[in-house]
Amino acid sequence: MNYRHQFHAGNFADVMKHVLLVQLARALQKKERGLLYLDTHAGRGGYDLAAADKGDSLARKPEWPDGIGRLAARIDMPEAIVDYLALAKEFDARELGGSVVATGNAPRFYPGSPWFAQRLARPLDRLALVEKQEDEFLALSAAFRDAARTSVHEMDGYTALRAMLPPPERRALVLIDPPFEAQDEFAQIAVALREGLKRFSTGVFAVWYPLTERARVDDFFDAVLALRPPPTLFAELAIAGESSAIRMKGSGLLVINPPWQFDRAAESALAWLAPVLAQTAGGGARVTWLVRELG
Repeated sequence: MNYRHQFHAGNFADVMKHVLLVQLARALQKKERGLLYLDTHAGRGGYDLAAADKGDSLARKPEWPDGIGRLAARIDMPEAIVDYLALAKEFDARELGGSVVATGNAPRFYPGSPWFAQRLARPLDRLALVEKQEDEFLALSAAFRDAARTSVHEMDGYTALRAMLPPPERRALVLIDPPFEAQDEFAQIAVALREGLKRFSTGVFAVWYPLTERARVDDFFDAVLALRPPPTLFAELAIAGESSAIRMKGSGLLVINPPWQFDRAAESALAWLAPVLAQTAGGGARVTWLVRELG
């Protein structure tokens, strides 16, 4: 997997991840107390979709037409999708230097997770954006140079969990969204979650992961369960069946300490997205509790 996210920007996995990220932030902000948003693998903050097919050495087919590109002309979207798409269009318009693009028009620019979080942040919220790749960090720093209550850090994202938790706000949404270049990425995430929960057991930890090999994901779930975590669920969107030749058949978001009724919001959003973003037969969506909340 090439680390540069521009090839994947705006694809089905980004749509799924960012729809759920917006819903997580909205749910947590129902309480008036401030919170920390910590992004451990923040990337560069935004992407030019016109450059999505241009690599350092060879061309690649951009993935956004089968992601956000499929939403551009839809008028039957549920509230969660409308909310997400409005924010994505706002970023696109800002980068273009004009007004929000009309329904049906293809986007040119796509925001990364840090922009969604920063756009939703209230004056009492704080953002810490972490990126260890130098060129990505430099782009991220430039993008958020003037952003209020936002700090950008060039460091390992897993180290950031030890360095920045617990936060003084005593509330946090931590997004762990690595590029999955390392063979032991799932194991690294499990260790990071152990450290994070040790330091801040009430934090909301959201982990994005690809659906490439079911066995690897199930082993990861076993490692998470071994931590004896608080209430934990996972939401998955598959755009292809297990027999499909497509390598990444879907993606998921594991959420520890999900806010109240987040599971219902995720189920509704993914149920609508599944047929819209499907690329072959056999896909679908599900939201399942690993450790069910009490009551």
